[in-house]
Amino acid sequence: MIALLDYGAGNLRSVEKALCKVGAEVEVLKTADRLSEARACVLPGVGAFDDCMNAMRRQELESGIKDFIASGRPFLGICVGYQALFEKSEEFNSCAAGLHVFDGKVIRFPDQPGLKVPQIGWNQVELVQPGCPLFAGIEDGTYFYFVHSYHPQPADESIVVGRTDYGRKFACAVHRDNVFATQFHPEKSQTAGLQLLTNFVNLA
Repeated sequence: MIALLDYGAGNLRSVEKALCKVGAEVEVLKTADRLSEARACVLPGVGAFDDCMNAMRRQELESGIKDFIASGRPFLGICVGYQALFEKSEEFNSCAAGLHVFDGKVIRFPDQPGLKVPQIGWNQVELVQPGCPLFAGIEDGTYFYFVHSYHPQPADESIVVGRTDYGRKFACAVHRDNVFATQFHPEKSQTAGLQLLTNFVNLA
């Protein structure tokens, strides 16, 4: 079973449908009670950083996520679910602490002429570390679908496996041990996104 966490702010149904399409048995969980039964876990995300973090804490998901990651089973964060893995965010003078799985903070795109914020649409991903199992069978420069105004700035460059250029190059995918995360939406990225999700499910 792949656990898909529902904290009321995620792009839940699209992610669920995409995981099912690649052959996963998916169970949507609103609490951490059954996370111990899951072979892998996905934290999706759409919305503001603070709203997502506060909702997860209300549902007592924070400690469950950390325990799941500590167990060594595969974990995937998507969009705000990626951002939540860091220490904090600059979004709307954010006050909520992140999960702090990774060191670093979430920052806004710079204000500069010709740069539309949020970034909405397809963009290329430069694969900067070969061999990441999440990107098996996916070529360098493949396009994925993005919707976001903020992005993490990892303190540890060694976790960065993918970068995208939008006004500046930023880390759009990270990996350390059993934890994977992407700023882009694989569930909206057609063939490439389904390949990525297949790769993740195959790790479970």
